[in-house]
Amino acid sequence: MARNLRFNGTGSGGGGCPSVHEDLDSGEVVVHGPPLTDPEDIAQLQHLNEGEVPIVVPRDLLVDFAPRNRTPRIVDLEAFGKLFATFEHTAWRLETRRRFASDEATDTYAQFQAGRPVDWDYEDDWCRNARAQTALGKRFERVRIVDNPPTPGQLYLLDNARRNCAVGEDIRNLWRTDAERLRLPSEDFWIFDSRLVALLNFDADDQLVDVELITEPAIVNRYAQVRDAAWHFAIRCDAFAANL
Repeated sequence: MARNLRFNGTGSGGGGCPSVHEDLDSGEVVVHGPPLTDPEDIAQLQHLNEGEVPIVVPRDLLVDFAPRNRTPRIVDLEAFGKLFATFEHTAWRLETRRRFASDEATDTYAQFQAGRPVDWDYEDDWCRNARAQTALGKRFERVRIVDNPPTPGQLYLLDNARRNCAVGEDIRNLWRTDAERLRLPSEDFWIFDSRLVALLNFDADDQLVDVELITEPAIVNRYAQVRDAAWHFAIRCDAFAANL
């Protein structure tokens, strides 16, 4: 059966290619333009399968004429975890929550709540990966929003930050009043390489259940603006904790 295609637009001025069409039934997008033929260029492409043809289109063509309705791309926690080994240069997070149920189920949280020195594990999977990635010149950075007074969970993470910074992270803190003044969102998310947003979804019990991946440039850019504002005003975790 023939597709029900609609012509969305062209980046070639008067007409022709490259152009964008949309399948009104399936929502799929059809793009046509000049093929990419240089063997050295093709060798750089990832996941190019047999029968697929790479084409070249101006960026503005996709920005101007690609469909705007977005179906959430939800991935499980295993797929999300793989992003921390495959990112190319920067993994940056905004943490806005007052508690994480997963933290409260740990022995280290019990030690902290009892007022004992926390026996942090510097050889768990997270620490080993952070050391490996930062040794390659990559950056792990995050800003944690803190209430005044801080919640028990936020105080626990201030203590935890000493361990994470020791294995390569750069963690900073921002008072919630300042975050509200800057109109930062209440979402908890990671940005990988300034091109992929991983929006963390929690249930009513503060358990992380899944992650929504966002790659649409206009939306990613909005999160990048949040990152820049938060990073500019945030205070390094050691200096922040010293002033509590």
